[in-house]
Amino acid sequence: MKIYLRILAFAMLLPFLSTFQSCSEDVQRSMKAIPTAFGQLNEIVIIMDDELWESPVGDTIRYYYSSAYPLLPQPEPVFDLRHFTPLELKKDPLRKELRTYMLVGNLSDEDSPTAQMIRKDIGEEMSESARGDLTKNNAAGRDKWAKGQLLLYQFAYSNQDLIKVLKENYPAIKKKVNKFDEKKLESYAYLNGVNNQLVNEVKESIGVSIRMPSDYFMAINDGEVIWMRKETDKISSNIMLRKVKYEDQEQLSKENLIAMRDSLGKKYVSSTIEDTYMQVNDEDLPVIFNTTKVNGNYAVEGRGVWEIVNDFMGGSFISYLILNPNKGELLFVDGFLHAPGEDKRDFMEQLDYVIHTIKFQ
Repeated sequence: MKIYLRILAFAMLLPFLSTFQSCSEDVQRSMKAIPTAFGQLNEIVIIMDDELWESPVGDTIRYYYSSAYPLLPQPEPVFDLRHFTPLELKKDPLRKELRTYMLVGNLSDEDSPTAQMIRKDIGEEMSESARGDLTKNNAAGRDKWAKGQLLLYQFAYSNQDLIKVLKENYPAIKKKVNKFDEKKLESYAYLNGVNNQLVNEVKESIGVSIRMPSDYFMAINDGEVIWMRKETDKISSNIMLRKVKYEDQEQLSKENLIAMRDSLGKKYVSSTIEDTYMQVNDEDLPVIFNTTKVNGNYAVEGRGVWEIVNDFMGGSFISYLILNPNKGELLFVDGFLHAPGEDKRDFMEQLDYVIHTIKFQ
């Protein structure tokens, strides 16, 4: 009788023990540290089945996302791509702790591990809504496996439609990734803080605010030009500023931007060899010219490569003419880089990021 009562009591306790164990497991899971995502600027992890990656769908991704960054002396891609299958993700947990992912799948393939992952993440309702409407073929998420992650989903119900989706969504996806990378770009550019002495000197000299990183120094401030430089064993990074009176729209032309840059290059920049000076090299690579805005102010932008005449030196530049309508002035801003043997894309992005902190006082 006593044995029977003990068995009965234990049986009655089982549901409570099971509940306690479940709660204990939940507590353990919640107490487990959530990792922080890591990774480089301009890096996208593509999650796709191997068959799709090796098909025209994968070719489309490589064509757009690995296209050449404008404009560098040696080609570098807009984004660095890494490809994993869902199985490869599962085998190595560290692969789930990177920063930026793009999941691409054909949802008509029910056996596809990537398509199954996409369906699970975005839900059946969104998956089905994309069946007949290609405007509902993408989604975004955050922090799936680690803190500080961006996840982008692109999907369709045929490979042909998926290729179309990838082409049409590229500009928006590129913008989204670039925006997501801004915090990391900021941390690279201002690794050791801001040079407040430089900031104040520029402000007092020409009435312009620019947030200069601490590792830049004043090379020239002669009343005509301000030239600030960063020099390391690997790179020379430079920003030049010059104010001119605004007279007419012709000043905001490609030809005038190049002429202004060449005039400053001839006067101020040379190598250690006599009779050398910097000029735009628009024969090997044409200058890309666009209208844009810098902190809300109308501007024109030129990107290209420079060279030192009578010497074997060159690099990339980005120049702006920014209109200050309140004072009837133009601010010419030039960022140029000399980094022989180094990848230049990320350094140029840092230069451009600093330039875009410019504000008129």
